[in-house]
Order: sequence, then C-alpha cells, then structure tokens
Amino acid sequence: MFSPTGSYNTTVYVGQPPRPYFLDPDTGSDLTWLQCDAPCVRCTQTPHPLYRPNNDLVICRDPICASLHSGDYNCDNPEQCDYEVEYADGGSSLGVLVNDVFSFRSYGGRVLSPRVALGCGYDQIPGLSNPFLDGVLGLGKGKSSIVSQLSSQGLVPNVLGHCLSARGGGFLFFGNDLYDSSRIMWTPMSHDYSKHYSPGTAELLFAGKATGLKNLLLVVDSGSSYTYFSSQAYQALAFAVRKELSGKPFTEALDDPTLPLCWRGRKPFKNIRDVRKYFKPFALSFNSGGRTKKQFEVPPESYLIISSKGNVCMGVLNGTAAGLQNMNVIGDISMLDKMVIYDNEKQLMGWASADCSRPPKSRATAF
Repeated sequence: MFSPTGSYNTTVYVGQPPRPYFLDPDTGSDLTWLQCDAPCVRCTQTPHPLYRPNNDLVICRDPICASLHSGDYNCDNPEQCDYEVEYADGGSSLGVLVNDVFSFRSYGGRVLSPRVALGCGYDQIPGLSNPFLDGVLGLGKGKSSIVSQLSSQGLVPNVLGHCLSARGGGFLFFGNDLYDSSRIMWTPMSHDYSKHYSPGTAELLFAGKATGLKNLLLVVDSGSSYTYFSSQAYQALAFAVRKELSGKPFTEALDDPTLPLCWRGRKPFKNIRDVRKYFKPFALSFNSGGRTKKQFEVPPESYLIISSKGNVCMGVLNGTAAGLQNMNVIGDISMLDKMVIYDNEKQLMGWASADCSRPPKSRATAF
C-alpha cells in the first residue's frame, strides 16, 4: 500500500476478468474513479493500461448520480450521468459514471464481487501532489462512496478503517471485524461538519502543555500526504518546535526547498530515529462530551520527514496559505502506526496505536 513518493496507494481489482489498478485511498472525497479510455482527452501517466469501460452506464436520475450534483440538476442526456470532482490541491476529474464489478477478498478467504458505480474519467487535470496512479478510491461519507455502496447492498457494515505503517505498506478494511472496540479511543463525528470525517474541534497541546489554541476545526483526510494547520495553529506549532530546538545542534536550512521549515544537523540525517530525541510530541485534545478528554497524540516521527539533503523537515504545513482557510487537516503523515476507524453507523471516529505492517486475522473485507 506504499509508493516511494511518500503517498499511499491501494490495489483494487475491477472488471471481468478482474484487472489491477493502483488507487489513492481518499477519505476526503466520495467518488471512486479510474483514468479511462473512453477515449481519454487528458490523462496523466498511469502504472496500468487505461480502464476500458463497459456499456453499463449509470442513468442521470440514479440516486448515486444525484448525490454528486447539487439541487435540481439538468439531465441533458438522461441515459448517462456526467460528473466532475475537484480536489483541494487543484486537481480534478471529469467523466461519466459506469457500473462494473469490484473484486474484494475477505480475510476468511471469501471473494466478494459486487457491481458498483465508478467514474470513467476521460479528462483529468493533475493537482500539485499528482501521484503516479490509476485513479482515486473514494472513501467519504456520501452515497457514491465505495463503503456506502457496499453497505447499501448489505455486504458490509458502513465502517471503514486504515492502518498506515511508517515503514511503508499497511492495510485498509471495510466492516467492524478487525478491531476490539474496547481498545479504541472513540470520539463522535461532528454534526456541524457532516460532509467530511471530522471529530469536531480540538485544543492544540505541545509536549503535554497547552499552547492556548482551542476550537481548531479538524478534518481527517487520508488523501492528503501532509497535515495542514490554520495559520495561527501553524505559527504556534512552529514557534514551539523552534523553541524546543534552541541550544540544540540544529540550524534552520533555509536553502532546502523540500518543505517550508527544515533544519540541518552537524552531519546529514539518515532517518527519523537519528533526530526524534530532540523533538517533542504534539497532541490534539477533544472534549467528546464526557468527563475525560480524548487525545490524538502525534509523536515526532509522525510530523517530521528527512529530506533528500539529509535535513529534518516539519510535515505540518500552513493550510491557510494553501487555501484551506480555517480548516485543519490531519493527513497521512500524522496517522502512521495508528489504526484509524470511521464508523458511519454509530457516527464515531476512533484510533489506537497499532502494528500496521501486518493485518490481524479476521473476517473483515480488506485490501
């Protein structure tokens, strides 16, 4: 589930016979789509041949089509459903919805082969991140999301989770058989921000101490490689990290373009283990309505990267500068070695530290 660019991908088998495609698992969007030979007007480079669609078109008045449009949309061509999805990094996909067979293996060895709706994307504009992939696996809360479709067919509960290993790899699963609920730290999903997976608002702590920043609106997005904080929270974290490093053998590496904030040591660093003792964790503390606050702790290895120049860089970026306004996005880097669960049935989000290098044995449907 890992690509050397630092983004995660998962292999999905589509069609009859099933063909493999590498997709970006994205909890921040709903629609699953493949770059598609329909023919393709604009496609980016793909690891596999372009998807060849069948003629099983989703009609314009289908509820899944309606979920991708707002209000009373036009059906210029009633026999097909046109779609356009846009992403925060400036990327987009334009195409038509088709039905096709997806093949999933459950951990019990059973193969599920449901027909689901997906996008045949024949016009893509790459975003800033532009990973070398065949498409996107939409894991959001909407009707077109793959987990919503499987759940509406009675195949799995409307629950999904992922476990991304810091060593590369990991696993993604649908259903609730893969974890012991009593060992998970749960917090309610926000009703105010119902389009995305949001645990609501949080307070930012650094090294266990309050930073004075509260009510940060959070969204969890596996489609984002990095974590983004609104300007005020970003400045507070950067200040706290800089303060922690004062008097230690680091100088700011202003000539390293990898990320906005990098430091060099006396000699180039090879991996995070070389530097983690100099940095402190930060945490997001949620008031979940109970007497105890739930904390999502982010250790140094989940917010730092080593650049190709051997410097250490902060993988938390200024989201306001990136056009995200006051939203704070927890990306892949801050979810490493955690099992993160999105329970749409109970409207809860949960997490627990985990060994993500190998999936536990279970009956859940997984990749």
